Amino acid sequence: MNRQIAVLGLGRFGSSVVEALVKHRVDVLAIDHNPENVQSISEIATYAVQCDATDVKALRAVNAQDVDAAVVSMGQDVEATILIVMILKDLGIKDIIAKASTTLHGKILTNLGVREVIYPERDAAVRLSRRLATPRVLQYLEVSSGYFIEEVKVPRTMVGKRLGESNLRSKYKVNVIAIKHWVQKTVKGQAVMELDFNFMPSPADRLDDGDVIVVLGKPTDLEWLAAFE
Repeated sequence: MNRQIAVLGLGRFGSSVVEALVKHRVDVLAIDHNPENVQSISEIATYAVQCDATDVKALRAVNAQDVDAAVVSMGQDVEATILIVMILKDLGIKDIIAKASTTLHGKILTNLGVREVIYPERDAAVRLSRRLATPRVLQYLEVSSGYFIEEVKVPRTMVGKRLGESNLRSKYKVNVIAIKHWVQKTVKGQAVMELDFNFMPSPADRLDDGDVIVVLGKPTDLEWLAAFE
């Protein structure tokens, strides 16, 4: 039986969550008070219903209490988010993820027992500013408290070296978890360049010009690496 997830609030973020969950073969109960939002997601979600998510009777009527987890995405409506989380807890739903608009909002949700608080706008701004400030950084993602995964173009001084010769772990205190590099392949008789992913790099793997290394580490260590030419 597929997992059942309720998504409450079908704005841009909530609708994107619904689409992503469905692609992972999750049964999604999509809820919003706005009929237009419900209509726009009705052909994607398993169930799309229009109801007031701040009304416990309305949520019971659509069997929201039977889901395995819930995602609360009410935009900037802080009061509605808090009330909905409290209702979901009362319905017995233990696994709740909620979108927050401010740090204070997030702290309140955490105190209410939300498993994870999401800050889409803030996180997007951090990733964008990181890429703009350091052009060699292609992607930036927090994976746990104090640790990040970053995609960095191989510095010029490391081009042509073996991974083990780069001394990335001893010098920069980061772990290389993958290498992305371009390889020439023949497709329908024509030579084309395709991106190849090496998710288990060894010390003997060569770093070529244009390669991208995927590294795990602390922000201060990643900054040193990103600034290195």
